[in-house]
Amino acid sequence: MLLSVCTSNTPPPPAEVLATDQTLSFPIAQDVADLDPAQMSSPTDVDIFRNVFSGLYKFDAALHEVPDIATGPADLSADGLTYTFHLRHGATFSNGDPITADDFIYSWNRAAAKQGDSAGVFSVVAGYSAVGSGRTGTLSGLVKVDDYTFTSTLNKRAGYWPTLVGLWPFWVVDRKVIAAAGEDAWFTKPETLIGSGPFRLTARATGQSLDFEPVPAWYGGKTGALKRIHIDVLSDQPAQVSRYESGGYSLIGYGRQVLAPDIAVKYATDPKLAGQLTLVPAGLTYWVGFNLKTGPFAGIDSGRAGRHAFSTAIDRKALADALCSEGTSCTPATGGLISKGLDGYLGDGADPSAKFDAVAAKAEYQAWDPNGVKVKDLTFTYDTNPFNKALCTNLSQQWEKNLGIKVGCVEVDRGNFFDNRNGRCAYTAFRQSWSADYNNPQDWFDYLFATGATSGGSCYANPAFDTLVAGADAKPLALGLPDYQVAGFLLVNDSIFAALVYGRQQYLVHPYVIGAGGNTLYDFDWTKARILKH
Repeated sequence: MLLSVCTSNTPPPPAEVLATDQTLSFPIAQDVADLDPAQMSSPTDVDIFRNVFSGLYKFDAALHEVPDIATGPADLSADGLTYTFHLRHGATFSNGDPITADDFIYSWNRAAAKQGDSAGVFSVVAGYSAVGSGRTGTLSGLVKVDDYTFTSTLNKRAGYWPTLVGLWPFWVVDRKVIAAAGEDAWFTKPETLIGSGPFRLTARATGQSLDFEPVPAWYGGKTGALKRIHIDVLSDQPAQVSRYESGGYSLIGYGRQVLAPDIAVKYATDPKLAGQLTLVPAGLTYWVGFNLKTGPFAGIDSGRAGRHAFSTAIDRKALADALCSEGTSCTPATGGLISKGLDGYLGDGADPSAKFDAVAAKAEYQAWDPNGVKVKDLTFTYDTNPFNKALCTNLSQQWEKNLGIKVGCVEVDRGNFFDNRNGRCAYTAFRQSWSADYNNPQDWFDYLFATGATSGGSCYANPAFDTLVAGADAKPLALGLPDYQVAGFLLVNDSIFAALVYGRQQYLVHPYVIGAGGNTLYDFDWTKARILKH
């Protein structure tokens, strides 16, 4: 009996041949602002120093949360309030100091007490109010069990807590080094900027450059192929691109840098260059906000038809063609509030209010406001910014063409705009946007549309929405996501906002640089990058 053997005629891919010089180099437009995780807030700082610091968990290339110093997911108590974290043995800081439960408790207490821009992520931990007000420096909800185990007890059920503890305020810092070098000085010198990530800072010229190298014997294992990372602080983008094109930079885009429109379009449209430009969702949504408290759009039901008409009168493709630089900086928003690439995105075309229909929009508007009295002297308010000005000009032209309504553009300085919009709901129609802090719908709904939210500007109040979101907030994301999606569709179906565009992050990368790029929220880890012989 003869046996037939199936063989593939496809040859195996050639083995990678690495370049001798494994230096990854790239520019950033502005110098890093704060190297202390407790005070960090800039996306540039976070993306660079997530290679230097680490915590219990980290996010992989697909934004999935995976263990880092933790051995696995936390144990959760029956009441859903206490999380027990188990630490791996043998984890150390870059100077060799062991990492224990005491270091995490110290680091978290310190970050909460520092009251940096992101300290609010600790607000669900028992005892935070006392720390936030300065009455104590320790969170009562943090308790050491043993050297490699500690617990965090919350003041309410929060299924998003495991996502939060993967963020930068929860990175562990070396209390021994801080005590010796000084609270305000330890992060100012490479020799005392001690983290637990795969790389360490080796040199810094303030306002000019930063250099990093792999940490020898890093607890996480291999640090990858790179031997050095060099970052220039260079605001002149033509100079950045010139140096990139001459081979002086490996890429442009790390540190969440943005390309100038003409440069992005050049690389997007030139067939010889297009392969070097990668575009990914940026976790950012722009929308028209409506005042649900006062004015013509007020009332979930009474203002619904007007809001819906104004939304469907917008040709988002035409808007994106005018504002998104050939689709390199943004794309039409058709899938609801939460931007593409994040949990809670409703799906392409899932928002019927985003479907352009000028005829239906005008008929709906005229039925809602037959005499044009409701929107007489209507204005769209935005904060001072060239993009926002162009956005308002485009929207005003479309509404006049498609609805027969003249909408004035009102520009307000950024500080007053936010003061008047957020919490006060001072504007009838306004520019709104949100850039995700982390990958959980709670970050959008609680801060923007829950009753009492101070960041949305709409003064939207709906008990049904609040109940859905509160229920989802209390569950692990996998279980809460269906409720979050229902809440997202509730906003869509009630035309609470008019989504416009989703942001895009750009990466300009040489073909011989492998593993560089990013996802919706973060640049890829430096451990994944390597440079081929070229």
